[in-house]
Amino acid sequence: MDQQIPSPPPASSAVGSVAGSSGHAHGGHAKPDEAPSPLASQIEGAYSRIGVTGAHRHIGLMILLGVFFDALEQNAVGITGPVLREAWGLGGLEIGLLNTMTFTATALGRILTGLVADRFGRRNMLIINLIIFAAGSLLCAVAPNYPILAAGRFIVGFGLGGEIAVAVIMMAEFFAAKHRGTAVGLINVTAAGLGNMLAPAFGILVFTLFTGEDRWRWVFGLLFIPAILVMWFRRYVPETPRFLASKGRIEEANLVITRLARGKLSGPIPDPEPYLTHHPHLETAPTGPQATWMDALRGKYLSRTALLCVAVCMSYAAQISMLTLMPTILVSRGYAVNTSLWFTLVMQSGSLVGAATAAFLASRLPRKKVLTAAAAIGFAAGLSMAFLATDIVWIVVFGFLFNFAVIILNTTIWVFAPEHYPTHTRGFGTSIILAAGSLSGGLFPLISGAIFDVAGIPGMFATLAALFLVLAIVVQFPPETFGKPMEESEEAAIYGH
Repeated sequence: MDQQIPSPPPASSAVGSVAGSSGHAHGGHAKPDEAPSPLASQIEGAYSRIGVTGAHRHIGLMILLGVFFDALEQNAVGITGPVLREAWGLGGLEIGLLNTMTFTATALGRILTGLVADRFGRRNMLIINLIIFAAGSLLCAVAPNYPILAAGRFIVGFGLGGEIAVAVIMMAEFFAAKHRGTAVGLINVTAAGLGNMLAPAFGILVFTLFTGEDRWRWVFGLLFIPAILVMWFRRYVPETPRFLASKGRIEEANLVITRLARGKLSGPIPDPEPYLTHHPHLETAPTGPQATWMDALRGKYLSRTALLCVAVCMSYAAQISMLTLMPTILVSRGYAVNTSLWFTLVMQSGSLVGAATAAFLASRLPRKKVLTAAAAIGFAAGLSMAFLATDIVWIVVFGFLFNFAVIILNTTIWVFAPEHYPTHTRGFGTSIILAAGSLSGGLFPLISGAIFDVAGIPGMFATLAALFLVLAIVVQFPPETFGKPMEESEEAAIYGH
């Protein structure tokens, strides 16, 4: 049942209570220059009193359903790779290029979505990206030749990248600090956990129901239908109050917060509560340079962006190399396609456990501690895959641990990234980080595949283990964000910048 929300206290009370509790969440007092702004305190105070209602759950469901089917599509190249080799005579380079096309477009989609979302809002991009994704899936299903299939994968990647980026931003902006990490973490529970784990099962089902050299087409074609259904139901998802407030649309932000509080996403809302007001501090004309979407690449935010880009490149390179090449590696060792997919499914169950673990830890432990511990596990699992995986049993065991660690890393980075930016540049900053991961995921499997051809499993996984070591080092430098209110843009809230 939804919680009953009493009338909010005056804005000054919300400011005082949240600002006063901010340092306590970290076991100490926040530095004066790190204190939350009045608008950030108002939003955090309102969200904290509301908690999680039925409206939050409805929004989350509509977002998570989309990213689940995105995850199935992301795995499609790995699923169809062995069948495409038989049907069209494709080599490892051609299959790897399909993956590269997908993830290069994913990076472009993420950056463009971040820019548009910061300027025009998050909600519309949530629907537009799903339309692009569905169109690409349909083109892949009917592709008459390799170039058209590659073009379809590019379109899919563009929509997929934007979808994940805006999902991360929206889930972060709809929840209070207490619930934010878990909410964002659920994206990867659904995508990298359930989606990656069930993708091989989806392939097994399709290849069991359909036969012939064109059976791979059904993998793409069947993903078109649920995308259209999710698109229809997403029309009830509102714009985030944080974005509305950052544009000076305080009344609209209050309406959405009231909808969240009352658990009602559609229909009229009589007498919206004034959760957000202009604090006296905000009435003073700002001095200095104006805030812009480019701030993610300036000043203190630039170093945060650069460090998290390096970290996400390491984790995505490891994850996508594993996703893309493992079925082909197993087939090359003499296992049938369906058997290889079953083994891959067991290994991918580590993704589900890892994502669930990350979502659980997101509300309990600092981000940097989780990232460091997971990187250590991934490093050990990679070396074990390289030098101790002498038969299929150990390959599956160490593959499970490898996926467990890498998905904890990816999930926690998704939680960590949007917490480093104010609302006016949060979409751009987050999308740059996720785009860097996509580029790494698109390009590094080519390197991993070449190393595998020369040095086999030991050489490939020793290389992947080294990526975890680099990640463990770079995540020590960005500031910790656990338990802190997200930054807001006071100047933009006053002038609608």
